[in-house]
Amino acid sequence: MILNDLLVDIEVLRLEGNPEIKLNGIEFDSRKVAPGYLFVATTGTVTDGHDYIDAAIEKGATAIVCELMPVKLHKNVTYAQVPDSAKALGYMASTWFGHPSEKLILVGVTGTNGKTTIATLLYQLFKEIGYKAGLLSTVCNYVDDKAIEATHTTPDALTLNTLLRQMVDAGCQYAFMEVSSHAIEQRRIAGLNFEGGIFTNLTRDHMDYHLTFENYLKAKKTFFDQLPKESFALVNIDDKNGLVMVQNSKARKFTYSLKGMADFKTKILEHGFDGMLLDMNDKEVSVSFIGKFNAANLTAVFGTAVLLGVDEMEALRIISMLKAVSGRFETVSSPSGFTAIVDYAHTPDALNNVISTINQILQGNGRLITVVGCGGNRDKGKRPLMAREAVDGSWKAIFTSDNPRNEDPQSILDDMIEGLDATQKSKHLSIINRREAIKTACALAQSGDVVLIAGKGHEEYQLIQGVKHHFSDKEEVTIAINNLTNH
Repeated sequence: MILNDLLVDIEVLRLEGNPEIKLNGIEFDSRKVAPGYLFVATTGTVTDGHDYIDAAIEKGATAIVCELMPVKLHKNVTYAQVPDSAKALGYMASTWFGHPSEKLILVGVTGTNGKTTIATLLYQLFKEIGYKAGLLSTVCNYVDDKAIEATHTTPDALTLNTLLRQMVDAGCQYAFMEVSSHAIEQRRIAGLNFEGGIFTNLTRDHMDYHLTFENYLKAKKTFFDQLPKESFALVNIDDKNGLVMVQNSKARKFTYSLKGMADFKTKILEHGFDGMLLDMNDKEVSVSFIGKFNAANLTAVFGTAVLLGVDEMEALRIISMLKAVSGRFETVSSPSGFTAIVDYAHTPDALNNVISTINQILQGNGRLITVVGCGGNRDKGKRPLMAREAVDGSWKAIFTSDNPRNEDPQSILDDMIEGLDATQKSKHLSIINRREAIKTACALAQSGDVVLIAGKGHEEYQLIQGVKHHFSDKEEVTIAINNLTNH
């Protein structure tokens, strides 16, 4: 492709060299540059691509897109100075791959909790109807039936457009993607054409990155600000930020709620550990999901399906068949009569949702034992909040390692315990080893109890001192249950 064709949607402040130069590829990681490539110097959170321009040229880059022109220009290299390299990368990646998002019906889901569940269930619903569809999510990416491992909630602009192109080539008509606040802020979704956007909720998360709640809110809101007027915005009005999200949006606005009047409204009629009976827009449907938050997620799925033209009864028929997403309120029953639940809840609000849901369903003398930790090298402010949610809602809380990363696991637990008063402290145990913590919780559980293992959900690893170790909460709790049964 010719550089000039790539720059068609981009404001160029200054151009040096030949704009008609032919390019063999685009890259923003200088280590991956090959001869005849365009290197885009983006400012990352850790490194600045401008520091690697010379390295990229040494590897054969013949064109550079940057925000700051280098002092020394190479005579056989073309330079284009732009106001925002990351945004330019998004648009150029889209052009390079033939604007794949315009050839699909692409829907983005953003918010603190529920993104994975909603995006995955929409993917499953449309597949069930008979469409080919794609999914971009925290757990796994799918190009129709082909699974591709996910490394980020929302991939970088080049990976995103590569995957969307693969979806188009595989004949997919729909694509559903999680849109993280990092991705919005870092312009990873620049140049994509969204048919619709869904807002779930907003609670404290990623403070290590955004620093303030206002910045976090603003990042999420930007997604809706940029939706075109032909698209739809579906927002949860049970969250006070729901209507804030669409204040400046040109998109067609729709609402969903469990509490008040909305375009898509759900009431929980009955619930147990095997599912719920819901009233959705005055029609009854049985689902194999548990909890208010899942009722809200399913309402978003229902609303989106209807907005995309699916018949209401058909949407409800398929919703009644859908199953829980990996690591999202997944239940494992024990022969001795207690239930284990594995859930990804890793924010105070998500933990509160899961715990209150379990407590609403617990029968008779049933008790809740919660195993929970906090990630290392991340927002320290949420540690005491997570600890309080766990002890206040549980008969016993066991604090343990999550992904300690490069932090001392004990100091993470100390931060959690610091938020507790004497009464709360008496309800907790600290067991650094996560395997032992899960075993202990199962050993304490009696018939009718629930063991909640929170924080890691679908993840199959633990990050300890920079090393990735295989670890699955679901595997560990299954082993612990089997060992108890065999003794």
